[in-house]
Amino acid sequence: MNLANIIEAHPADKIALISRGRETTYGTLRDQVAGARGGLLELGVRPGDSVALLIANNRLFVVSYLAVLGIGAIAVPLNPTSPGAEIERELSAVGASTVVVGPSALASWKHVDRAKVPTVQFVVVAEGDLAEATSLDQLMVSPAAPIADVDDDQIAVLIFTSGTAGSPRAAMLSHGNLLANIEQASQADSSTRPDDVVYGVLPMFHIFGLNVVLGISFAVGATVVLVQRFDPSTAMETIRDRKVTVVPGAPPMWVAFSQCEDAPADSFATVRSASTGAAKMPEEAIRRMESLFGVQLAEGYGLTEASPVVTSSRDGQVRIGSVGKVLDGIDVRLVDETGDDVLDGDAGEIWVKGPNVFKGYLNDPVSTARVLTADGWLRTGDIAITDDDGFLYLIDRAKDLIIVSGFNVYPKEVEDVLIDYPGVAEVGVIGVPHPHTGEAVKAFVVAAPGVHLDEDALIDHCLDQLARYKCPSKILFVDELPRNVSGKLLRRELI
Repeated sequence: MNLANIIEAHPADKIALISRGRETTYGTLRDQVAGARGGLLELGVRPGDSVALLIANNRLFVVSYLAVLGIGAIAVPLNPTSPGAEIERELSAVGASTVVVGPSALASWKHVDRAKVPTVQFVVVAEGDLAEATSLDQLMVSPAAPIADVDDDQIAVLIFTSGTAGSPRAAMLSHGNLLANIEQASQADSSTRPDDVVYGVLPMFHIFGLNVVLGISFAVGATVVLVQRFDPSTAMETIRDRKVTVVPGAPPMWVAFSQCEDAPADSFATVRSASTGAAKMPEEAIRRMESLFGVQLAEGYGLTEASPVVTSSRDGQVRIGSVGKVLDGIDVRLVDETGDDVLDGDAGEIWVKGPNVFKGYLNDPVSTARVLTADGWLRTGDIAITDDDGFLYLIDRAKDLIIVSGFNVYPKEVEDVLIDYPGVAEVGVIGVPHPHTGEAVKAFVVAAPGVHLDEDALIDHCLDQLARYKCPSKILFVDELPRNVSGKLLRRELI
């Protein structure tokens, strides 16, 4: 079934979205999406085309996303605040034929060299003024087009992830993958219900926001309050005023809430389900949320390649430090270095199998083979143990991977950018603890003989090439980097 069908069965007068203070019913949303489907087809977008979405969390993202899926094309959500150079690389990697540009991405898009992305034929502007672009508002009033029939294995979404296999690549998630995880996650008693109001601040270019917030909410017919920027005090006002009942968020959001000691104790009085994932949640912040506001925070585990949820602390079963139990419909093994199951109580790498496991990395069979076994097991690279009751505890994760505010950063991508700066001879990048983002990127740089390098200039160079969360917050200049006898960088010795 086409994933776009998830909004079709709900009452026409039920509120689907609240965006910028504007309510959109399911009936109106269906009409807008149907018109956008017709408009995209008239424009020349075809089934199987990759359509990049450079739009923040708002109604126009939702309309564009569902319309792209509905015609059988492939949605490629991208960070709308990424610099032009990163957008160029990602568009080239997926061979995008079309780009939908939202207002927050206009500045970045104007720095994109169109000659470097020759596959892009159509540009659609989702609000704002952009030369040689078609207006999304115009597309939405086109004659409606029906939802295309697709196979479960047809690719619906390409999500860039650092994952466990190296530098960022596009993970292929099918309609079947995404629908399967929606069903798996929806079976828990604590999952989203039709009468829920869901706080949607998680970015839609991240799989957590895309399929957990948007996908599950729309599948059950709930209301989503879309938020483009997070501020704890404003967020608490929105939660109170909109009577929000479900709040999913990455750890930095909950850490920020937990530091609001002067906020009213009933700030989360309407919230019945509060969850976190994407990175390790500080246990002290969990305890503070319960002490200050009576919020019991449920931690879960997932990854883009699993669409994304694998475990959740569901049905009121929360154990601090645990990411919960494996969802029904998903198989999980803990294995040793040889691929054998570990003994009960021993630590092992998490392997995942189920209809939610992705189809591989686009145009990268070598990296795909590293993480997918021949019989369909996803090797996550994350290390965990389980207790006697089946609760999973993460004790380590994919080697070298840095997680900043829930987003994956692979050191090599940052190193490749820094090494291109004139006068840089060697680079090593690691993640270091950060009180608000979980981790931050730290770089160690060796200058070429006789060259003086400036930290701010190097950071600015990274900002021109990478999304802000990937850029080093600190660069140390050193005489040499630690290496083993074969010359391999020893990241564990970088401190």
